[in-house]
Amino acid sequence: MNKHQAPINLAVLHTNTRHDSGPKHVTGTAEYIDDIAEPVGTMHAYLGLSTKPHAEIVGMDFSEVLKAPGVIGVLTNDDVPGELDISSAHVHDEPLFAQGVTHFWGQPLFAVVAETRDQARRAAHLAKIEYKDLSYFTDVRSAQAAGGKLVTPPLKLERGDVKAGLSGAPRRAKGAITIGGQDHFYLEGQIALAIPGEDEDVVVNSSTQHPTEVQLIVAHALGIRQNAVTVNVRRMGGGFGGKETQGNLFAVVAALAAKKWNRACKIRPDRDDDMSATGKRHDFVVDYDVGYDETGKIHAVDAVYAARGGFSADLSGPVTDRALFHCDNAYWYPNVRARSEPLYTNTVSNTAFRGFGGPQGMVGAERWIEDIAYALGKDPLDIRKANFYGTDTDNVTPYHQVVEDNIIHRVVDELEASSDYQARRKAIVEFNKTSAVLKKGISLTPVKFGISFTATWYNQAGALVHVYKDGSIHLSHGGTEMGQGLYIKVAQVVADAFGVNLDTVKIMATSTGKVPNTSATAASSGSDLNGMAAYDACRQIKERLVAHAAKLHQVEESACEWVQGGIQAGPKFVGFAELAASAYMNRVQLSAAGFYKTPKIHWNRATGQGHPFYYFAYGASVSEVTIDTLTGEYTVDRVDILHDVGKSLNPAIDLGQVEGAFVQGMGWLTTEELVWDAKGQLRTHAPSTYKIPLASDVPPVFNVKLAEWSVNREPTIGRSKAVGEPPFMLAMSVPEALGMAVASVADYRIAPQLDMPVTPERVLMGVERLKKEARG
Repeated sequence: MNKHQAPINLAVLHTNTRHDSGPKHVTGTAEYIDDIAEPVGTMHAYLGLSTKPHAEIVGMDFSEVLKAPGVIGVLTNDDVPGELDISSAHVHDEPLFAQGVTHFWGQPLFAVVAETRDQARRAAHLAKIEYKDLSYFTDVRSAQAAGGKLVTPPLKLERGDVKAGLSGAPRRAKGAITIGGQDHFYLEGQIALAIPGEDEDVVVNSSTQHPTEVQLIVAHALGIRQNAVTVNVRRMGGGFGGKETQGNLFAVVAALAAKKWNRACKIRPDRDDDMSATGKRHDFVVDYDVGYDETGKIHAVDAVYAARGGFSADLSGPVTDRALFHCDNAYWYPNVRARSEPLYTNTVSNTAFRGFGGPQGMVGAERWIEDIAYALGKDPLDIRKANFYGTDTDNVTPYHQVVEDNIIHRVVDELEASSDYQARRKAIVEFNKTSAVLKKGISLTPVKFGISFTATWYNQAGALVHVYKDGSIHLSHGGTEMGQGLYIKVAQVVADAFGVNLDTVKIMATSTGKVPNTSATAASSGSDLNGMAAYDACRQIKERLVAHAAKLHQVEESACEWVQGGIQAGPKFVGFAELAASAYMNRVQLSAAGFYKTPKIHWNRATGQGHPFYYFAYGASVSEVTIDTLTGEYTVDRVDILHDVGKSLNPAIDLGQVEGAFVQGMGWLTTEELVWDAKGQLRTHAPSTYKIPLASDVPPVFNVKLAEWSVNREPTIGRSKAVGEPPFMLAMSVPEALGMAVASVADYRIAPQLDMPVTPERVLMGVERLKKEARG
């Protein structure tokens, strides 16, 4: 027996393990699609975009385009042999290119294919498009004023007697809050490289979170079956939901060109065009009427969540549904009615973004908590605590699911103590009494986030595990890696299952040719689903190996025990590599396809009732800020976070996810503002005008801890919890703290009611408005 076969004491799961691509990221050697060596003769495509927000397309003249250097041809809807539709909702409302009418400024009209990207890009601007203008509206209020056309059916959640609850409440809070959208600003933009094969075959390298959907959409467009299309994804340079459906367009264009001219084709838009042509986080306007009493307890909530949907359905239905699912955040409403309005607007169709509507739902809830607190002259934290879900009673959500795993009380209590919240708040109130220009604020906000796809059929995953004769392991699964650490977590699961070193497991690129019918890597479900599917594949192989070891060493199967480094077959230790080699020689199958489907969940959209979430993830944050009342400028001085990830599969990865989510959420709520001009054009379409957080925006004091005592009560992989989306909403404490600082100019007697994002301009206007109201 050599040293590599000896038992090793190596804990793989629940340990700090670096990202598998970490060294490649920092050295620039991680391969993305634009780094793949292009086949000889690769063509390049570029989109021609609309310059009108809503207009009939009277004519398109490509004569100058076709004369341009290097141009091979122009793709239009006439070149699509199959279905024109590229909609993720499969409602046939999103043609590949605008069909007769353009519905937003930046809508793709055609694609130029040329020998080089620069040639295609320049030629795309030579097309002459004749338009006939039509009326348009680009925001929620103008869409409502125009009749409120919807892009997809709305949802209503209702429980209790809302009318009686409101009329019987001693106090009412009525108002509206505008919540801005957000661009994904992934570092790697949209991109696809299609390589034609023989017969109908085509291989598409796509920067997508949903390889199976790209496979399906490409197949439909080409008029072929799915088995002729293979979609590969090794890694993405960020996704955040922006590559769940938005990659369809680019993959189809590349595939169409590749098959038409029988040459490889790549498409990669500039950042400006990427931002103009692809969907974003939904803007919302929430109108609310809330009844409450003198203690701050809520009696009833009636709210309408209206969203800027864009011109087609895309994911506006499930996004606005999830906003309603989170209109409660962590609060019990005795009587509640929440309705969605996914509105048609002459803007790009909005789509998935980290949190998937949940953040907008929670921001609405925190607004009326804030209104109640200022009306009663209390700390908003007291109002939050007074309305938290109970553990045995007062624990039914607006969608009639019982909250069975409530730990929000402990999370908040621990963070309140560890952050020294009460003493700091008292000191801030004293500081504001004597500081004329600079004002401070502090806030503690909770998070309760439901985990699972609300489309129940997406809650499934597959994995493929091979063990080779030398004991090395090949791992494939349906999840995609976009920097979040999914690949390393699932590899840890496999290494732990076999008791081997992590470097024994080879992580393979996601491919529809290896694992079919995959769900999007979204809804924070990547590790839950794919980790369990991989574990199931390992279980099957391990059962075969146990039977083999027992037979080979003449012991009972019950006497065979998996240990680090191999298997203990009675008195005999067999190293994993030796075990694999002997299994092969004895014709034992060393490959397995694993599968997992999430149990317990169900959802009836028609009745607005069900059990859509397998479990909830919890967290809380405290933010302290300082504002300049003369300019509106501000700083986030300190942030304390306690977040629940169950029993963490990889604390280092999870801490990174929590920190990154908070900063991204802070950007959404403070600096990232989407602005459309009077002509319907998005003006914030580059980093010069659209401001994401920088490294310098990270709070100078940033204390982030995981709730190490938490263990998922449900049998998830390693008893862990999802971590991708829930911590995004921890950033709500920042605008709440800014609100306190603004309210200090009126001695906290008037609710600040700041719209999102809370830019310095909004802070300044809020200060001036409250000063004026305080003077009467």
